[in-house]
Amino acid sequence: MASYDNPAYTSHQLTLEGRERLTVSGVEDVERFDENTIVMSTTAGTLVISGENLHIGKLSLDGGELHVDGQVDSLSYEDPGYSRGGFLSRLFG
Repeated sequence: MASYDNPAYTSHQLTLEGRERLTVSGVEDVERFDENTIVMSTTAGTLVISGENLHIGKLSLDGGELHVDGQVDSLSYEDPGYSRGGFLSRLFG
């Protein structure tokens, strides 16, 4: 299990404003995105954002920051060693 005292996690932050605006820091790469799902690599692991009408408003990989607009329904992390299977595999595979 990951230690959240690790300094790498301090560079990763989420700010959600009213479920309609999300700012994520510590972004390393955006793997996949559409209007319902955004999958990205962060310094804290793979982050999956689910919702409706999701749009990437600003992406700065140099600064590691991403802005998302739309209705955010859920935020979830996948463990670094976790292999996507089942539904996500079929959806993004």
